[in-house]
Amino acid sequence: MTKIGVLLSGCGVFDGSEIHEAVLTLLSLDRAGVKIICMAPDMEQHHVINHLTQEITDEKRNALVESARIARGEIRDIKDVKSSDIDGLILPGGSGAAKNLSDFAFKGPDASVHPEVKRLLNEMVKSGKPVGAICIAPATLTRALSNINPEVTIGSDESTASAIEAMGGQHKVCEADMIHVDLKNKIVTTPAYMLAQGIKEVAEGIQKLVDKVVELAK
Repeated sequence: MTKIGVLLSGCGVFDGSEIHEAVLTLLSLDRAGVKIICMAPDMEQHHVINHLTQEITDEKRNALVESARIARGEIRDIKDVKSSDIDGLILPGGSGAAKNLSDFAFKGPDASVHPEVKRLLNEMVKSGKPVGAICIAPATLTRALSNINPEVTIGSDESTASAIEAMGGQHKVCEADMIHVDLKNKIVTTPAYMLAQGIKEVAEGIQKLVDKVVELAK
């Protein structure tokens, strides 16, 4: 059975994984009949946001523990996952993808990527296995894979697109319900909530991304 990893970064759009994007990814993968392997880094989140007021709190939360909420407890520490364990990998968006998986949200093109995230992404590409990235996650992917100049999309936001280009990526403008496929590197991206006006558009783009990642993984 095809095995697809889902790399989470917490639980909540402002400080972790975007829940709609994560759940839609899991739903589409389940419909595809693949085995899902959820993972996250065992680390303290950069910060915790009150999602009602959008204010920073003084709480401390762990990205792996919070991601387990989305994964219903079935989740692994990313350090224990190798490219040989999975046939493809997908990164949902949400601020955690740019705050916990990397610090792109704070440093832009000068960002650094969590070492285990960078390791796994590079392992996947070197093994010729597909990677999907959703919403803001392509920025972290680009930083991790800048040496291969990946083609990605985050939609049409000029400042983020410029940062991606500065990190060595090739940004492609894309509609919210569409995907961009870098066939050379087997990288699939979709804008989701970077551009979408509602969950319907997000769902359409993620379904296409999942279908393509699964196709490339077989």
